[in-house]
Amino acid sequence: MSAPDVASLSADLAAEHAAVDAMLAGLGDDGWRTPTPAPGWTISDQIGHLAYFDGAAALAITDPAGFEVPKQEAEASPVDFVEAVRAGWADRTGADLRAWWAAEHERLVDAARAADPDVRVPWFGPPMSLTSKLTARIMETWAHGQDVADALGRTRPPTDRLRHVAHIGVRARPFSYLVRGLPTPDVDIRVELTGPEGQAWEWGDPMSADRVSGDAEEFCLVVTQRRHLDDTSLRYTPGPSQEWLGIAQAFAGPPGEGRRAGQFESGTRGAKES
Repeated sequence: MSAPDVASLSADLAAEHAAVDAMLAGLGDDGWRTPTPAPGWTISDQIGHLAYFDGAAALAITDPAGFEVPKQEAEASPVDFVEAVRAGWADRTGADLRAWWAAEHERLVDAARAADPDVRVPWFGPPMSLTSKLTARIMETWAHGQDVADALGRTRPPTDRLRHVAHIGVRARPFSYLVRGLPTPDVDIRVELTGPEGQAWEWGDPMSADRVSGDAEEFCLVVTQRRHLDDTSLRYTPGPSQEWLGIAQAFAGPPGEGRRAGQFESGTRGAKES
């Protein structure tokens, strides 16, 4: 499959935004205060987080010098920074948060479409390509959207956009170790996933002895820490593959808490391959 371009990624980000936004329609004040599986985070917090960082991404694209201010604040204390920006929307109503996110999302998409496709975008960490930045925003929108769906007891139909989430999950394997101060095992892991319509999505050396395979949505839930590995049917070889899935983190920032085993009803369990 050819690499996605800015236009297709922008369209997929817009589609992911629309899918999450549809769950917010008609949500009353009490609904916005519904706790999500992320400890201490409500639906309001999830949407405020998306709005803020969509806006930050737009700023990084259009005004890299201006982006240095929040970047330096985040580098000084990542956890305090996230909590500080979270406090910034604490008094907003659900309707205000929804409108804010819509505006920041549109600003990001417009900025991406107008930018030089070869630009390097600064972020909270190393700079990245514009296509990688958009892929990361798709991943974030989908992951926080999963928290909203879980809070509301809804099941979302999987889409081909999961390939973007899976891709960044695979690419972020070294970061999963780095953020924990651990060395990344010097092995290549073959990842073979089945997409929503039976597509074969593959990464890594086909001859590698270290492997992960299974349903693409379950893989995405694990690498975004929205499901515990044991609550999936993913297959993996013991050693580096199992270790990686246990700490996989597709998103930036300090190590996430993840979800505990058995937190969500599931009739399947992660399985080692022989």
